[in-house]
Amino acid sequence: MPTSSAADPVARVLPLIGLAHLDRTFDYLVSEADSAAARPGVKVRIRFAGRLVDAVVLERTAESTHQGKLRFIERVISPEVVAPAKLRQLIDALSNRYAATRSDLYRAAIPARHAKAEETDTATSWDELGEVSEPDLSSWSAYTFGESFVDAVLAGNVARAAWQVAPGDSWAEALAALAVKVAIDGGSALIVVPDQRNVDQLEAALRAHVSAKQVTTLTASQGPQARYSRYLSVLHGQARIVVGTRSAAFAPLENLRLAVVMFDGDDSLVDPREPYFHAREVITTRAPIERTSVIIGGYARTAEAQLLVESGWAHSLTAPRDTVRARAPRIHAAGDSDFELERDPRARQARLPSSAFLAASRALERGRPVLFQVPRTGYIQALACGVCRAPSRCRWCNGPLGLPAGGEAQAPACRWCGRMDPHHVCPACGSKKMRAVVLGTERTAEELGRAFPKHRIISSWGEKIRDMVDRKPAIVVATPGAEPRVAGEAAGYGAAVLLDTWALLQRPDLRATEDTFTTWLRAAALVQPASEGGEVVVVADPSIPAVQHLIRWDVEGFAALELAQRRDARFPPAVHVALVDAPRAALDDFFAHTTLPEHSELLGPVDLPPGAGLPGEWDTHTHGPAQRMLVRSPLAGRDALGKSLRAGVASRGARKVDLPLRVQVNPIDIG
Repeated sequence: MPTSSAADPVARVLPLIGLAHLDRTFDYLVSEADSAAARPGVKVRIRFAGRLVDAVVLERTAESTHQGKLRFIERVISPEVVAPAKLRQLIDALSNRYAATRSDLYRAAIPARHAKAEETDTATSWDELGEVSEPDLSSWSAYTFGESFVDAVLAGNVARAAWQVAPGDSWAEALAALAVKVAIDGGSALIVVPDQRNVDQLEAALRAHVSAKQVTTLTASQGPQARYSRYLSVLHGQARIVVGTRSAAFAPLENLRLAVVMFDGDDSLVDPREPYFHAREVITTRAPIERTSVIIGGYARTAEAQLLVESGWAHSLTAPRDTVRARAPRIHAAGDSDFELERDPRARQARLPSSAFLAASRALERGRPVLFQVPRTGYIQALACGVCRAPSRCRWCNGPLGLPAGGEAQAPACRWCGRMDPHHVCPACGSKKMRAVVLGTERTAEELGRAFPKHRIISSWGEKIRDMVDRKPAIVVATPGAEPRVAGEAAGYGAAVLLDTWALLQRPDLRATEDTFTTWLRAAALVQPASEGGEVVVVADPSIPAVQHLIRWDVEGFAALELAQRRDARFPPAVHVALVDAPRAALDDFFAHTTLPEHSELLGPVDLPPGAGLPGEWDTHTHGPAQRMLVRSPLAGRDALGKSLRAGVASRGARKVDLPLRVQVNPIDIG
């Protein structure tokens, strides 16, 4: 029988078992042998409900509030304090915000232990890992109050900004310079980006100032040993500059002075597993805990970032209008109505208005590549009746019909169930004629090859993404987010053409317009300025507000308009919204035992959106099909909705309701 520790023999631990009703502390005894290692923030093994499970030590105390006999901790997994105090405080706050069990957040925040990684040298200080060159911070002078913002960050004061990257600026080089300067002055910088391409771009910019060992990357693509060893270097204070994808938002840096989230409208920053946290929310929740400066940046601005500006939490960091006009390409719209396209001889050849064809031709003559942004991959992604224009749907599952890669000679096939329908008849008018309404990258590349037969066609989409193209005449066809950059010092496309814009704008999604505006700006930012002949042609109705804001490069105005419309419609971020998915019987039971915040309202239940399934199995005849209830609550009380739903989830666990249930608080996509 082990002997209890002489000092603080009781450890309050949190079992990492993912059950809401057991998301609380339990008291265990610490033996004298484990006393030195079993510190708060350390992972241990405990016997819980007859089995061995992992747990995190949250506190050591002299006495227990439990009246019964206490068990001893089985063993300390590692003496490493993998969950320091500020990380534990952050996870407590996020669990209330997202109605989450803390074990799910610990799983996302802390990489799995790898014993060999603990042998890695983390004693060498950051300064000794390589030589550092003094960075040039002059690019921040192009922004209104940019210099004062940089001064505040370097002085260790709290400054928070929504940063709109000016056209022609390299966001990676600007952030790299600021992060290196923070590190030179003894602070730490954390930069979270959506994907590996962004990580690589930022890492390359940082290596212009520091050595490879002085940049710590945390991404999902790393193996267990690499990820855990880098996490330990952060814990031990060796890392001062951390770059990574969404989970890196939890990285427990010492003396964190600057935390950055780039392109926060990208859904890659949302964890696809419970509790579906957003990296932006992790950083904004973390900022007051650690008193750190924050940048939420991108070419566009989300409604969430605009709300932070209008509420006074952050200020707007943008370039003056004169600077934007001098750096931006010339942007103009070409109508995309059927009438206009049918009258245009160029459009008949490649569904390309004459103005777009001429812009592309001028850029090619100057020796520059031309970017064509297409909203979908594949060949012909959607078909409609050739007479009445009704969407062509599958007769078996009602999915959209399209043409697979291989050309128009193939029979239409359903994009949901895959069945071919060679004899499709329009149910509205009885016609057998069909027409393309959404063209994919392959079909677009094929048509552009006929329109520009002398030039090379380059595609970038899906798993065939190109990071860079040469500064030579070429036609580049890319989907949103897959646009390659142009190599060279005076880099930039000669022109960009934004095709099939209605396919993005008319998506049945709350964020359709915001996402479309973002993809347009991202493509336009890759084009030369107007003074050098750079042009952007957006094939869309010029009267659409988003098109007008694009033409003026009015990022703030568009974000303000989008937020105002959300307020009018009472949609996020103007209100808090939670989606609760469960079989109908489980929904009724859940809300019968959950007390919602004052002035909350329930909308639904409705069927789940197409493609959104609910994990688990149940008897649908007894409990009903999976359905969704939407809970809408006022902004007053940041965590009130999350706390009430968390209590409801814990209640159903205590009552042993085993039907599946999914809760998403303030999701990025609510349909």
